[in-house]
Amino acid sequence: MAAQKRAARDRELELEKKLVQPDSVAADRNVFLQSTAKDIVGNIEKRVWTASQVLEVFIAQSVVAHGATNCITEVMFGDARARAKELDVEFERTGKLVGPLHGVPISVKDQYDVKGYDTTIGFTSCINKPAQDTADFVQCMISAGAVPFLKTNVPQTMYAYECNNPLWGATTNPYNAAYTSGGSSGGEACMLALDAAVIGLGSDIGGSLRIPASYCGVYSLKPGIGRVSDYGAKGGCMDDLELACRVSFGAQGSLKDNPPVPFREVKIPEKLRFGYYTSDGVMKASPACARAVHETIRALEKQGHECIELNQDLTPRILNIYLELTAADGYKTLLRGVGSDPLDASLNVLTFTPKIPKVLRIFLSWAIRTFVGDTVMSDILRVGGERSVEEYHAACVRRNEIKQEFYRRFWDEHQLDGIITHVHASPGCLHGGSQMMTIMSASTATYNLVDSPCGVVPVTHVNPDTDALTEEWIKGPGHGSSLTEAELYSKGRGKAKKPIYDPEAMAGLPIGVQIIGRLWEDEKVLGMMRVVDDALGKQRGFTPGSWEQRLQIRTL
Repeated sequence: MAAQKRAARDRELELEKKLVQPDSVAADRNVFLQSTAKDIVGNIEKRVWTASQVLEVFIAQSVVAHGATNCITEVMFGDARARAKELDVEFERTGKLVGPLHGVPISVKDQYDVKGYDTTIGFTSCINKPAQDTADFVQCMISAGAVPFLKTNVPQTMYAYECNNPLWGATTNPYNAAYTSGGSSGGEACMLALDAAVIGLGSDIGGSLRIPASYCGVYSLKPGIGRVSDYGAKGGCMDDLELACRVSFGAQGSLKDNPPVPFREVKIPEKLRFGYYTSDGVMKASPACARAVHETIRALEKQGHECIELNQDLTPRILNIYLELTAADGYKTLLRGVGSDPLDASLNVLTFTPKIPKVLRIFLSWAIRTFVGDTVMSDILRVGGERSVEEYHAACVRRNEIKQEFYRRFWDEHQLDGIITHVHASPGCLHGGSQMMTIMSASTATYNLVDSPCGVVPVTHVNPDTDALTEEWIKGPGHGSSLTEAELYSKGRGKAKKPIYDPEAMAGLPIGVQIIGRLWEDEKVLGMMRVVDDALGKQRGFTPGSWEQRLQIRTL
């Protein structure tokens, strides 16, 4: 069944290659690909373009993107063309736009239902079960005039920061196919990085929007829980990301369970106060990722903003509570859809830990603490088992308590506007490299548990000349789990026997930073992201239509 499903997709994409003729797509494709959503809507309103013309350009580019990264799951070109034609006819008849996204092509993470199409999330068991309705988040965008035209790949279970599953295979990084695009919204990040969509719809319960955004050099926002659930968007630039948020904030779906609070205009202070850090006690950021943070801080300070270094040492405790909650049922719910599919390697260690008998886990925890000195991994083994309802409730209490402690220690005590830190300790991850480094996502999962809106802005690219491991970095402070850091920085892999963090092999991979704000200050986070983006300058090459420029950076 899986082979048949893939073959059907491949036939549709191959047919598209044959159908696309020079005259059927605008001669200067780059004019379209360089446009923001606002530009597209404006040109349609001025009758310079039609929604159908715009769609054809992005369909053609999406075929290119898929050929480079294996990012597409469901092909929805036929219905998308019908939708674009409908928009054109309506506009011709009334002279009015349907909404602020009129004619804007969007891609959809393959977890959201689109009526008439499978939502497989990488499970063979979900094949040939087309959705009866369209998800509220997608419908919100459609109502604003957007044109969803494909769905994109995710990791098996959507609980990994790689992007591989037995049904669709691995999605590769646009900059270097040896590395993953990130997960779980990895296919979405590829589409945006390769200028194949204007806006992408994803989600984030532990870093699933932010990690791929950093790995692939695009922008994203994880809203605070409740603003639009755990849904979020990606964009090729700040303008597109903000427009997606303007449309989705406060929008009511079928359950009417989101606060009816539309996008609010906020005035960003001329002088902002940021805290920053490059080590959270779980893992020390690599030289490349630390450089991205420090370059951001220097750029902000040049603009007159105040930046103070933080001792953010709560992440080990936050990680323990996060794992207590997510592993409470031994990941039975998470794995329910796997069925007869082989389990992806990225999930092996994570899902095996709860199966270890409690007595053995306690012994292993003691041994790792006593003989290895790795308190982080020791604690993870200790808390990584199944829980009773009573124990689960106790973990919920600890979650609420540490949220309060985080807010008191960092937001209130330091009176910060925002926090800036690395997304991951590493700029990227080799395919199959994450299974022993699951806890690298503690840097993102922290802000899911304390419930802070959090965005990612791409900053720079890996440079072998500046990002090598030095004696100063190795002997310096801030190291976390010795076992996990050894996996990333020391252990040799592959024929070359080099560690995963290898700035020479990673040369050109993009690196982003997280910009974090207080709960319910999602709009302020977007504003601070724009401040950071402007301070860093446009010469970085992270703008719509700049893939050719980024390709040159990749090959330097």
